[in-house]
Amino acid sequence: MFKNIKFKRVSIKRSSLETFGFFLLFSSFIWISVQFAKEYTQIIDIPVSYVNIPLDKSISKERPENLKLRIQDKGFAIWYYQIFRPKVELDLGKASIQNGALVYNFEANRESLEDQVNINFEKARFIKDNLLIEYQPKKEKKVKLNPRINLSYAVGYSANESVKLNPDSIKVSGPEGIIDTLKNLNTVYLKINNIKSNVSGTVKVDTSNLGMLSFYTTEVAYSQEVEKFTEGSVTVPVEIKNLPENTNISIFPKQVIVYFQVNLRQYEMVEAENFRVVCDFNDIDEGDDFIIASIVKSPSFVRNLRLNERKIQFVIKR
Repeated sequence: MFKNIKFKRVSIKRSSLETFGFFLLFSSFIWISVQFAKEYTQIIDIPVSYVNIPLDKSISKERPENLKLRIQDKGFAIWYYQIFRPKVELDLGKASIQNGALVYNFEANRESLEDQVNINFEKARFIKDNLLIEYQPKKEKKVKLNPRINLSYAVGYSANESVKLNPDSIKVSGPEGIIDTLKNLNTVYLKINNIKSNVSGTVKVDTSNLGMLSFYTTEVAYSQEVEKFTEGSVTVPVEIKNLPENTNISIFPKQVIVYFQVNLRQYEMVEAENFRVVCDFNDIDEGDDFIIASIVKSPSFVRNLRLNERKIQFVIKR
């Protein structure tokens, strides 16, 4: 029955499909452009971080992580902010304190916020006028600093005084339980070799393993005056102390040589009378034939003292 019926094949030219596709894409583009050109009102979340937290305060861990911003703008601008969300740093150093909380006022810090998020605040407003952040006060304490500074001098050079730190103590704040047990702090280790002149500079405070604390200063200055030194010697008589009454003792040698180092500027000030070398009779045990001599007096500005002979021979005469 259908043998003599012939179906006519419908043919669609390639050029027609391309033309249809072009107009479909073009019309879609126009529609999207029209939609983006319209003005919308949208609320977006902006991630927030906190800087310049007052050192005497610990802010709550439940602080807001996002700020809600209502934007009234073109669709394209809103789409952009939703995809590439700007981040905001709130400077809590500019916050006020009200009823035991830090209060950050957005309007008072409008200029700083506009610079960060690049949003025209004529078309945008934060949902809240203020951000309240609860805090806990920290305990403050001034803590002594110990210099961990190893100075190695060139031959003939040294210093009369130890390294000075400025300041020599710093203010620290933190939880009461930690602050109360903190006695002192160290600087980071610093080594300087072959020193021939005065030294000075800055060194960091060692804050490792102290993340719970806040430091008002993390770097201090150090200094030390370095001078040219020379070695000298004087001959000093040996004294016997705690000698019992009616006891005679003969010692050898009766005098010893005291060697010392002193800076050139003070060399002429050193005299034998500035020193005392003493042996203590109470240190003698039965069977001993010598006693140890010690330097018990010397000028404050000399260093590296030593004796040519510490063992003093003795004979007790009854």
